[in-house]
Amino acid sequence: MARATLIGFSAVAMWALLALFTAASGQVPPFQLSAMSFAVGTAIGLLAQGFFPAFRQRKSVPPSVWLVGIGGLFGYHFLYFTALRNAPAVEASLIAYLWPLLIVLGSALMPGERLGWHHVAGAFLGLFGTFLIITKGGGFTFDSRYTVGYAAAGGCALFWSGYSLLSRRFQAVPTSIVTWFCAAAAVLSALCHLALEQTVWPAGTGEWLAVLGLGLLPVGAAFYAWDHGVKHGNIQVLGASSYAAPLLSTLILIAAGQAEPTANILAACLLITGGAALAAKNMILKRKPTVAGDAAV
Repeated sequence: MARATLIGFSAVAMWALLALFTAASGQVPPFQLSAMSFAVGTAIGLLAQGFFPAFRQRKSVPPSVWLVGIGGLFGYHFLYFTALRNAPAVEASLIAYLWPLLIVLGSALMPGERLGWHHVAGAFLGLFGTFLIITKGGGFTFDSRYTVGYAAAGGCALFWSGYSLLSRRFQAVPTSIVTWFCAAAAVLSALCHLALEQTVWPAGTGEWLAVLGLGLLPVGAAFYAWDHGVKHGNIQVLGASSYAAPLLSTLILIAAGQAEPTANILAACLLITGGAALAAKNMILKRKPTVAGDAAV
């Protein structure tokens, strides 16, 4: 389980590159960028199936799996873009980032899972650390003019937490299925782009490389890693540690010279790291159950 949890956390690390690559992609509209990135993510799965036959999908998949997978990947991004267009980025981002907390709390409803106080406390510490990063230490107020945007952001949190929790129920479905989830998301994003946006292609090699980077990592390999993690790893730890994504993203932007280090970021670092460690307390302190038995013999 620990290995699968680490693989799942690698998705969080890759998502931390989302802001940097998105900023470097230039003026490409959101749905067009989503379509291009998911197309690259689909190519990753196809290549993996070509080189590693064991990765291929060999059994039929129930319709519910397709509904959960496509709804999770495309639904989240559609709602996220809608939220950013209809509400201030700070409020929309913070509401959308309720999904790690919902994963931790919702895991109590999953078969074979137990929710401890440290899972909840760790998730709330991460949430508060994320609040410090997104609001830059200030506050925000809710405005009824942005109701549509707030609702869409709340939908983001529900869609992604729901996708992650429900994927746990389909442990027998191999991760290769994510290939086709990405393909469907690419097609649906392209249709939204044609209906809602004007096409703007990346200008120059750097912007094309940024789009490729998006598709290879945060909008590509990350979804395969996350699928494996939520199906076979510790889902409470993954949920709480997911708050590291905005922190790591901020640190990467600082390293790239696109953001300034502040006391709030240091405080957020301590809160998010402490929250993740608290949520993972049982994994960190866990000992082999055979030790006591051996001693008794």
